[in-house]
Amino acid sequence: MIQELQLRILPEQAASEQSIKLYVAREKGLDARTIKAVRTLKRSIDARQRTIYVNLTIRLYINELPTDDEYTETYYPMVDDSPEVIVVGAGPGGLFAALRLIELGCRPIVVERGKDVHARKRDIARISREHAVDPESNYSFGEGGAGAYSDGKLYTRSKKRGNVEKILNVFCQHGASTTILSDAHPHIGTDKLPRVIENMRETIRRCGGEVHFETRMDRLIVEHNTIVGIETNTGHTFRGPVILATGHSAHDVYRHLHDSGIDIEAKGIAVGVRLEHPSELIDQIQYHNRNGRGKYLPAAEYSFVTQVDGRGVYSFCMCPGGAVVPAASGPEQIVVNGMSASHRGSRWSNSGMVVEIRVEDLASLAPGLSLGEEISGLSMPQDSGSAIQDPLSMLRFQEYLEHQCWVQGNRRQTAPAQRMMDFTRKKLSYDLPPSSYSPGLISSPLHFWMPEFISHRLQRGFEHFGRTSRGFLTNEATVIGVETRTSAPIRIVRDRDTLQHVSVHGLFPCGEGAGYAGGIVSAGIDGERCAEMAAEYAKSIHKRA
Repeated sequence: MIQELQLRILPEQAASEQSIKLYVAREKGLDARTIKAVRTLKRSIDARQRTIYVNLTIRLYINELPTDDEYTETYYPMVDDSPEVIVVGAGPGGLFAALRLIELGCRPIVVERGKDVHARKRDIARISREHAVDPESNYSFGEGGAGAYSDGKLYTRSKKRGNVEKILNVFCQHGASTTILSDAHPHIGTDKLPRVIENMRETIRRCGGEVHFETRMDRLIVEHNTIVGIETNTGHTFRGPVILATGHSAHDVYRHLHDSGIDIEAKGIAVGVRLEHPSELIDQIQYHNRNGRGKYLPAAEYSFVTQVDGRGVYSFCMCPGGAVVPAASGPEQIVVNGMSASHRGSRWSNSGMVVEIRVEDLASLAPGLSLGEEISGLSMPQDSGSAIQDPLSMLRFQEYLEHQCWVQGNRRQTAPAQRMMDFTRKKLSYDLPPSSYSPGLISSPLHFWMPEFISHRLQRGFEHFGRTSRGFLTNEATVIGVETRTSAPIRIVRDRDTLQHVSVHGLFPCGEGAGYAGGIVSAGIDGERCAEMAAEYAKSIHKRA
């Protein structure tokens, strides 16, 4: 017999399959020996009150063993002689696009400017050790994209965009823990995700697709208003329709599109800092217990949002038990991000703390900025009309902040930082707490050199969060600059129905870099949608040929 139950139990009762089995047997008057298996379908933690509960939906197998798989497997056929589609970028958008193309009987040709997911690790380590950023292999570029070494969080609110369960099941099929199917905030972990990505690549190759590393798209080939292929830095030309999934840090691609007359538009982003607390302190605050998480609870998470002077201020990409990492993708810039290993066991917890910025806000920012002095050719629009009309305006502002941060960090990857309460009080911090940021921190008055539009709202936001969550606003926490890569600073305009670019045929802008996703899962969903449209287009061309 199979039963499904909903439980609200204490953390120690939910700690293992055996403890759940014993609890259910006692509550339902069953012999525990008759319960052959317990499968957790949904799991979440309710920490709103002092007594913490775990909410579970479980499937109970009584006097029988499970005969169904824990995840749904996707069949991938051989596609050696099938119509070809070029996929530019091997992040989540590109990888899921490639796998979906195979499902649909098309042959993906994946080109990735960076290295494979394991070779990337050496270049990422050099950022901390030597303060050297390889512009083609870093936290943003390389197999797996920005998510491969910055956490692997799979939580998404984009459930209306597509099949979230399909994306999670594909991850499980390629080696991810099946706990991601039940957890309210699923997370693979930076230590586990590379192997999963490698398995996805091997599926693509085994089925007849191609994956080319250290192969950067330098130019789209346009004939008669149609994209017919790409030219690469290796001198190799690939022919076919193109799914463009380059990620939100490929600024050279945005400039190429703009220079080629392919429609793009500036879009709003969110900009701010990484905020790092001792994880023990966050555990104490969120679990309402001076002893912290205890034996049975995971590192605590938080989510904050408020409005300050008409703009959103909120936490972003919260990493419990994690680390702050150097996420620059080029020279003379500092960008910070966060990550966690699967165990989430570090001494620190961090999140992005960011302020919403709209394109029309740039004109009010410009007068207070010495733009163009540090970056050759960098200039900002002086009125809201020109800011909206310039597709690269938000990108330039993003680059300005990242360069300013590099200057404040002594022109190395040493990140400028300030104690949290000092930041809100506009005081220089004379020393800094220990930090997970491995290249090192330097005390800097972020309240002074960051645009006042941003720093003022962050200060008021921190004060509000401190009132709603006692102990959160503290000088034990560190504000680290700058968090700028929350989303793409442009949108590549595409047709709502065909997902093709609005002015050229055969180009399918995809994922976070195109402005249509905001994380691993939503990028994967968008990759699958683009693959469906591109496969239909490629097959129609193949038939005509």
